[in-house]
Amino acid sequence: MLIELNRIIAYIEEHLTDEELTLEHIAAFAGISDYHLRNLFYYLSGITLSEYVKNRRLSEAARDLLNGEKVTDVALKYGYQSVEGFARAFKKWSGHLPSEAAKHGVARTFPKLSFVITVKGGIAMECRIVEKPAFFLAGVSKRVPMQFEGINQEIVKLAQSITEEQRREMRALQDIEPYEIVNASWDADARFLKEEGELTHMIGVLTTRSDISDRLDKVAVPASAWAVFPNEGPFPATLQQTMANVYAQWLPASSYELVDAPSFSFTKMDPQREGIAYSEVWVPVRKKGE
Repeated sequence: MLIELNRIIAYIEEHLTDEELTLEHIAAFAGISDYHLRNLFYYLSGITLSEYVKNRRLSEAARDLLNGEKVTDVALKYGYQSVEGFARAFKKWSGHLPSEAAKHGVARTFPKLSFVITVKGGIAMECRIVEKPAFFLAGVSKRVPMQFEGINQEIVKLAQSITEEQRREMRALQDIEPYEIVNASWDADARFLKEEGELTHMIGVLTTRSDISDRLDKVAVPASAWAVFPNEGPFPATLQQTMANVYAQWLPASSYELVDAPSFSFTKMDPQREGIAYSEVWVPVRKKGE
């Protein structure tokens, strides 16, 4: 899998100036789904694929500016529709306008990634496969920034926005395992033109009922197998590390691949141990080749 990722990095480098360098084209080159590629890259590198491409393009643009190329030519070369748009993106990224970088010889760099593997011993991961019928996720949702470590404050605000009326309806709708309030996420940073990596996050429940009121958002989830990873420890670090291990350790070694559907998790804080929680991560999967 790491060899494949290094091939993907090489492909990106060869096509940095191509307008056709989209997530879909990269996924087609890699021979895996764009959903799988987004998540795999995200958890192995600590950066979204779109952000990586943007950083590499701006880094190469900075080098070209230092070599004396005109701002207009560099903007067009790396896919910007206007010099103004390029200038805004370049200043946000580097802290300098393109003209300043060229004039003063100062620019930020972002080298290409290279994936290597260090063998330290396997990570034991408890996992069970659960077959589930089609269901709905029903709850409250919004676009939030992707975050690898610590508590995502936008998700905290989302939780705080839930009304008692919405809570009552969610509790009444629950009729399928797990019978818990879940955090679900999907549609992670699918468009390269976005300035920042985001995903859609929902706090809600699983239900097979369709009589969901307008008070709640709902998402139809197809029937699928689910790989379930229980974990217990300091929250949210243990949960986030489990999610990273699913993509970095379990998936490459398993006979399963991801399905393009929302993954979700639930967490139950331990009342006897401060900061300790039991969580489960549910990831939609199918046998490779099916």
